[in-house]
Amino acid sequence: MTAVLLALLGCALVYSLLSIVAALGYLSVRPPALGTPQPISILKPLSGLDLELESNLRTFFEQKYPDFEILFAVRSADDPAVAVVERLRGEYAQVPSRLLVTGEPRYSNAKVYSLELMLEAAANDLVVMSDSDTRVDPNMLRTVGAEFQDPRVGISTCPYRAIPGPSFWSRLEATGLNANFMAGILAARMIEGMRFAVGPTIAARRSVLHSIGGFSRLKDYLAEDFVMGKFAARAGFGVMLSSYVIEHHIGGSDLVRNAAHRLRWARSTRRSRPLGYLGQLFTMPLPLALLLCAVHRAWWPVLLLTLAVRMLAASVVSGKVLRARLDWALLPLEDLAGLCFWIAGFFGNTVVWRGHRYRLHSDGRFELLTPAEPANTEFATN
Repeated sequence: MTAVLLALLGCALVYSLLSIVAALGYLSVRPPALGTPQPISILKPLSGLDLELESNLRTFFEQKYPDFEILFAVRSADDPAVAVVERLRGEYAQVPSRLLVTGEPRYSNAKVYSLELMLEAAANDLVVMSDSDTRVDPNMLRTVGAEFQDPRVGISTCPYRAIPGPSFWSRLEATGLNANFMAGILAARMIEGMRFAVGPTIAARRSVLHSIGGFSRLKDYLAEDFVMGKFAARAGFGVMLSSYVIEHHIGGSDLVRNAAHRLRWARSTRRSRPLGYLGQLFTMPLPLALLLCAVHRAWWPVLLLTLAVRMLAASVVSGKVLRARLDWALLPLEDLAGLCFWIAGFFGNTVVWRGHRYRLHSDGRFELLTPAEPANTEFATN
């Protein structure tokens, strides 16, 4: 047992050091200067009133970019997000924008269905797909537009800084996202290159999306962002990690909702990237060091070393790359919670998403278990 724990802990410490090197490598790449701006379409699927929705959407209207449009999609005209969108469209009348009412989705992944309809209505080849809980500064499109001047880039995924809501569980989750999640992406980028896309804001060329089969190929995947990048990389298109860091406002959910969300994420990740999910054990040096000390108390100096390396890696990734503040008191608690959710992710094959229960299949696809209303094949625009 001691030998196994020492081997696992050694690998975890090496991983932490690799994440520091990967973070420094990412920071060394500077975005190019913007030349001739290419027009961009922003696609915003909406469902209900997220916390501070109006403030989030406002930042996309305020982009310092000469040629862009914004498309919004809601399932029904009585969605409370409609009033927010219409208010902002009136305030920023100079920004071309449209609102699509899609009706009930025809796909298991309702977000993918909305994105497909918005892409059909979009005027431009370069699109930015962004969730409703994201916030940006006025230079986001300038950075994305500059990076897509390289014709080899087909898809770009934006790193994100998690902004917690008022609840303890939200702050705990934000700590893990800022300290752990991005470290894994940076390490994967350094070791194998970007062969996937993640996160709440992704940019892509319409031609690349069509080449990989369009959104209809993604319709049955819960982690549509991940497989979008995977399919593009397999087809030979360049996938990059953008230099622009967005804000991801994760709300203030209670324990039950937060646990359901994290369990859904864990189960989805295990099926989207099984080997990568197993490797997540090496992102948890503190729990491994605690287990080692529980077996042999004389190894307590290793715990201090592990804590120092863990804090250094978290400081570089969170502070330097994401420019996020960490609650250091929460970091050990989040590491232990992360281990618990990682173990729980190996069990069960159902998830709850926006009030519906789905069954996950081994290849990452999912299917609706609770009945849904018949799809409406027409959609309205404003």
